[in-house]
Amino acid sequence: MLTDIWTVMRKELQEAFNLGDRVGKFGILFMILSFGVLLPWQMGTAWVESPITLIYWSWVPLFLVNAVVADSFAGERERHTLETLLASRLPDQAILFGKLLAALVYGVGLTWISLLAGLVTINLTYGAGRFLFYPPLVALGVIGISLLSGGLAASAGVLVSLRAKTVQQATQVLSIAVMLLIFVPTFGLQALP
Repeated sequence: MLTDIWTVMRKELQEAFNLGDRVGKFGILFMILSFGVLLPWQMGTAWVESPITLIYWSWVPLFLVNAVVADSFAGERERHTLETLLASRLPDQAILFGKLLAALVYGVGLTWISLLAGLVTINLTYGAGRFLFYPPLVALGVIGISLLSGGLAASAGVLVSLRAKTVQQATQVLSIAVMLLIFVPTFGLQALP
């Protein structure tokens, strides 16, 4: 079963990274440069010293995972390949977990790459001969919260993608859910006395 999960996951990751598509590679590079170089450079040493960075790294996997997971089952349905995939020798659980893990690996992996790029940027720009690193609890918190938020987005995304008729519908539902998840607490806290 693990081999089957790995097979589905590898196929989904190849589609997610668009190995032959320059636009997909440019998008990934743009995301890493934005979150791994530009934002840390603008924030300065607060990027590694402040626990507020947990907030940044909690919502980045949500967006990255949603971009991939919306296409998981709804995309197969649109391309008329879902029936073929379900009729293959692969168990249904392997298909489900392979697609779920591929979305999680994509979102959390790019988040961690951006996190490391931000650490390199901060040390090159503001290090001045010393090594700047996140406090241990913040580092563990960022790793944990990115896994949890990515897992939440992947799980919810697979459920939405299973029910959606098109990729566009799945993307819209997931985007609205993420916006509500982010903006309601943000504006709700500001409205409190």
